[in-house]
Parts: sequence; C-alpha cells; structure tokens
Amino acid sequence: MRRKASLILLAFAVFFTALSPLLRWYAFPRLAKIPAGQYQDMVLEAKDATLLDYDTMKARKVPKVTIVQTLRGNVEASEKIERTAGRDVVVWDSLSYVQGPDGKMVSKLPERYIFDAHSQEPVHATGESVDGDPVTRQGIEFKWPFQTEKRDYEYFDAQTRTSAPIHYKGTRTFRGVKVYYFEQTIPWTKVKFPKIMPVEGITPESVAKTGTTRWYTTVRKFWVEPVTGAPVYAEEIHKEELRGGTLLGDRDKVTAFAGHVKMREDYIEYTVDLVESNRTLVLLMTSYLPWGFLALGAGLLSLSLCLEARSRRPGDPEPAQITEPEPVGA
Repeated sequence: MRRKASLILLAFAVFFTALSPLLRWYAFPRLAKIPAGQYQDMVLEAKDATLLDYDTMKARKVPKVTIVQTLRGNVEASEKIERTAGRDVVVWDSLSYVQGPDGKMVSKLPERYIFDAHSQEPVHATGESVDGDPVTRQGIEFKWPFQTEKRDYEYFDAQTRTSAPIHYKGTRTFRGVKVYYFEQTIPWTKVKFPKIMPVEGITPESVAKTGTTRWYTTVRKFWVEPVTGAPVYAEEIHKEELRGGTLLGDRDKVTAFAGHVKMREDYIEYTVDLVESNRTLVLLMTSYLPWGFLALGAGLLSLSLCLEARSRRPGDPEPAQITEPEPVGA
C-alpha cells in the first residue's frame, strides 16, 4: 500500500515540477497580452503655462492648459490585421486634445497605433498614422513591454514622427510602487502644423505660404511599473515656437506653448490602483504559481521518498523452526 502511494506522490511531484517552468516560460508569453478592446483616458495639466493668442499673435500667461489623452481599442481593425499578420494584434485609436483655460481647442493630434498584443512591438499595417499621415513606427509608444528591463528603449515621438532613445535613469518608489524611471529629450525640431488649426479659416497650407514654421522640443519623463510595463505617472516639459515668416511681423519667433505638463491627481490615484491590480495578475503567472508549484513538487518528492523508504524497511524476524533430529543408525 505504501509502495503504491509513493508512486502516486512521485507522479504528482514530477507533474508540478515540470509545470513550474512551463507556466513561466511557455504559457505566460502566450497568455499575457493587451486586450484588443481596451479603453482608457488620462487628463494632464500644465499650470502657469504660456500660450499663444492667435488674435494678437502674442504669447500670454494663462493659469492652466489641459491635455486630455484617450486610447480606444479598435477590435474590428485588429481582427482584420490579424488575419494577414498571423499573430495577436492591438489597434489603438488615440487622441491628444489640448484646450486653453477658456475651454477652447488649442490643438488635437489623432493617432492610430498598431502593435503586437504580447510584446508591444509595432506592427506595420495599413492605417498606421499620426494626424492622418502614414508613419512606420520603430520602438514603443504609450506602454513598455511586460517584464520591463533596466535598459534604454526606442520611443516614438508623434510630433516629429521619429523614434529616439528613452533612457533608463534608475529604480525609484512612487506612491509605494517600485518603478523604473525613464527620460527622453527631443531637441528643437521643425515639425508640421496640425491639420486642424485653432482658428477657423486658417489651414497649415495658408500658414506655410507666409513662411512661418513650427518648432518643438520636450523632455519626456515616465515612471514605469516593470512587471506590467505600464506607466504609473508621466510628466513632460513641453515647448513650441513659431519662427520666421510674415505671420510674425518683425519678430523672429514667438512662443506658441510652454508648460510643465503633469498628470492630474485623481488620474494618478486611479492609474496606481489599476496597475497594482494588474501587477498581481502578472506576478501570479511569473512568480507566485511557478515558485509555488516548484515548492509543491519538492514537497511531494520528499514525501514519496519517505514512503518508499518505509515500505522497504525489514519487518520483525520470523520465529525459528524446530526440526527433529534424524535417527542415527547402528
């Protein structure tokens, strides 16, 4: 009986021991992915910012500029691309909408971001765009990969339509969460005017005829939770200028926007709570269950060997047999 129980325990020990690395290195990369229909929004603010008054074409101080960013998963588009790409794909239709203190639009920048649901690597397909212009992204945008590493990544900048390194600057703690801090600096670069201008009747084409150009620089900062690869906080020191042309009169340049953009407090709390809950799910597959199964397998193996040893232990000695002596002949 002990021998049979020992073999059963040994079979379970082998099963759970083999399941541990299988769950971590085979199941997790295939099961962990961004849902195709995900929707999220975020509100950022730049207080005491500088903003261009298009009526007077002069920069003025304003109490606050608000940026609303939305990400909406396009399930229909992702399923269409998956049929030819042969892998799980996510399509995010995003919009960055900037409004002044009076609630009027300052600018808006729509994007379509197509990427692998598991690795977050960009997938190049028809529809990948920024403000209606086709682009070919390199590197990440919005989100880091699961199990983010302590290294630099290529990060796509929507204003310049190019990718540049975003540098790992160290490990920190943000609101009780261990995070990796990343920073990217985009130097002054000539960029396109938005296709929808804040003043009715003015178009990028009409501004281009005046010879005036738009320039942009930013310092982009992210605090990223490494298990999920999700930013829990972000800041941006953003500056835009209009330079040259007859639109500015006798001036060489004028500030179009300058401000230190930060996430609003209520969205910080919401994001931290969401990331912590998702972090638990990821750790369940990458740490808790694999290590738990490995410990369980080791325990079952020890119990199996113990039962096997007891089944092989010799029993009490049998009583000696008494034999009668053979008769002795003459």
